[in-house]
Amino acid sequence: MAKIRKEGKKETPAISTASLPDIIFILLFFFMVVTVMRNSELKVKQTIPQATELTKIKKKKLVEHIFVGEPLPQYQAELGTAPRIQLNDAFADLDDIPSFVENARSERNEAERNAIIFALKVDEKAKMGLITDIKTELRKVEALKISYSARPREGAVDVGGDE
Repeated sequence: MAKIRKEGKKETPAISTASLPDIIFILLFFFMVVTVMRNSELKVKQTIPQATELTKIKKKKLVEHIFVGEPLPQYQAELGTAPRIQLNDAFADLDDIPSFVENARSERNEAERNAIIFALKVDEKAKMGLITDIKTELRKVEALKISYSARPREGAVDVGGDE
């Protein structure tokens, strides 16, 4: 009779990598679906002014943007070429700013409501009178945290910040 005996130790089989491309594709598809690229479509021309001392805002989820600039060519027939205010995806007047602020506050939880920063992204050719009017409307609804967007000038310094 033949004896059955084990010769040496059996090795564990190699891990199959055949399913890795499928897993990577699923992850890629997932992140493409859930990622938000931009909150609003820009409808005004923007040439952001340069600055020498800049501070980066760390909590970007607390920032609400107010765009000011000349309407893009497809909107100029209807609105003209004077600088306009854009809130989210729509053109707005100064009277719309308080409701914009209230909507921004209502979308946040109680702890974040007073920490919202309103970032003015203003074209460098816009008149300061319009900016002053916007700031006045923000003051009326006690939206006192305002920042101005700027691009760094050569030799710009990051001055830090608490935000």
